[in-house]
Amino acid sequence: MKNLKGKILVLCAAFSFSLPGGAAFAADAWSVAAQALGVFAAYRSSLAEMLKIGNNAAFQIEGRRHDLAINGRNLNRNDTALVDKIMTQLKDHGQYALKANSLPFMWGVNNNKMFNAACYPTNYISVNRGLLRGLRGDENEIAAVLAHEMTHGLLQHSAKNYAKAVAQYYGMAFLNMSLGSMDWNKLNELAGYSVATNVIAPAEEEADAGGFYLMTSAGFNPGGAPAAMARMRRYLRYETEDFLEYDSPDRLSQKEYSDHPETELREQKLLKLMTEYGAGHVTVTEGKNVMIDGSKLFSVTDMNAYDFYGDKTRDAYCAAGGLSKAFHDFDSAAEWNFRLKDGKMDFLTDDVAYKEIKYFISHNGLGETLRNLVERAYLNEQYTMARVNMKNNEAARLAAVEKLRREEKEADKKLIAQMRINSDIYSDCGFYENASYTVNRAMNGLEQEDMAENFSVRARAKALAGDFAGAIADADKAVTSDPDNVNNYLNRADIYRVMGEHEKALADAEKAIAMDAKSAAAHYVAAALYDDANDREKAKATYAKMHELAPGANIPFAYLKEIDPKKAAEIKKANQEAAAEKAKKLREKK
Repeated sequence: MKNLKGKILVLCAAFSFSLPGGAAFAADAWSVAAQALGVFAAYRSSLAEMLKIGNNAAFQIEGRRHDLAINGRNLNRNDTALVDKIMTQLKDHGQYALKANSLPFMWGVNNNKMFNAACYPTNYISVNRGLLRGLRGDENEIAAVLAHEMTHGLLQHSAKNYAKAVAQYYGMAFLNMSLGSMDWNKLNELAGYSVATNVIAPAEEEADAGGFYLMTSAGFNPGGAPAAMARMRRYLRYETEDFLEYDSPDRLSQKEYSDHPETELREQKLLKLMTEYGAGHVTVTEGKNVMIDGSKLFSVTDMNAYDFYGDKTRDAYCAAGGLSKAFHDFDSAAEWNFRLKDGKMDFLTDDVAYKEIKYFISHNGLGETLRNLVERAYLNEQYTMARVNMKNNEAARLAAVEKLRREEKEADKKLIAQMRINSDIYSDCGFYENASYTVNRAMNGLEQEDMAENFSVRARAKALAGDFAGAIADADKAVTSDPDNVNNYLNRADIYRVMGEHEKALADAEKAIAMDAKSAAAHYVAAALYDDANDREKAKATYAKMHELAPGANIPFAYLKEIDPKKAAEIKKANQEAAAEKAKKLREKK
């Protein structure tokens, strides 16, 4: 999200650049082809690996753990609740679709004081405490930033950008070798410039636009997007105390080594999107004047009104954003519901997106002025195509989302199997909502290879979340769908065991052993159930059989001492040595 100078991680060089001194070189067709193929292969290989990482829940969860460990976990409950609220609204109500090889979003709020948020290749969104402070806790502005990061994930920018970087660096190295002038310092310098201007900056602009439509579709104020950019610009120039964040206002050119486009340009583009979103009627000029079809409604600097967040430009953008949302959502002035309330003109609803505009209008007696401008704006639409264009653009965006949803349903069997694996990983790590969501994605696929396993995986997710009735219902469906699969019985036995239904659990475990006498897992489940029932002889005999089938498997030490005394002694000795080594290191530290 942030706009920094001199912070580029040098990974690649550009496809297009100016060679120093206008150097020319000769190369035969075979060498050119070899270079092109090498660059393409590097790109394909890197992208495949990054996408594979991006579709593995274990990497996502580990990334979250690492982020919160390195940057510290934000212990401010208000911060966490705020981000949870915004992300949940974006996730549940925004118009978007995940690619079939992408994970559902996960997020965390860390204690880093820098003004930043980031989306990992795994769709984990890291939110810095400094971002929440810099945006004064404004929900609409934070929503704009988080929707921007979600768009990075939806478009798989991290994976693609890394692959492009590797390929371009590879290509630059080839070219330098062809020229016979391998200057690594120059190579790295060109690479940094190239990544900033040709890889990262375009992705940021794409994420700005995608994030705008995602946050507005989720019901947030359209003015929050340009307001966030304006706030970021001022924060990084005049408020930050960290030199790594500082963004000098006297930069000579956007083409310095910055990994993001010029902030003022981004702000203006987002403001233009806000105008287009409201059928072209609303804009803000000079960062203060709220305009409807070229007529000034008011200027925030002249208003008798509360300064919401110590930022007049932000107030102007969010007031205009409320108008833009209303023009977008309603097809006539009548739907604005202008009416008298307590002797003043009231309009629209109590939706939080209208908070600023209603406040300014009410406290400055501008109700009639607004109604006249709104009625005239709708009348003018018969002479323009603004509303038609707005609806056509909206339909095109929705069609793109529906296309992705169809592609997810048509995912191949390997991707559906990976969804099941990811669901189990989420269950193992306690992320039960993601576990259920992910296995439901698998069950919606048209190319099903093992629906019984889908039911089994979902049963486990429900059981761990405490929905035992739903878990047993799904476990029953798994057994019915594939009665010859031992694992389906063991899965149901495990659920019954957690529920305290000992007899039903044991019946399933014994059924599994009868079906496959060589199943170590079946013997383990049965032995544990015998132990629960204090039937020590049966437990010992069943653990012994399990030990015979899988000598390396874990057995409770009390039983292992009797079943395999030698192995038990080895384990005890190893544990004692490890404990002694740990104690020694602790003494040395003291």
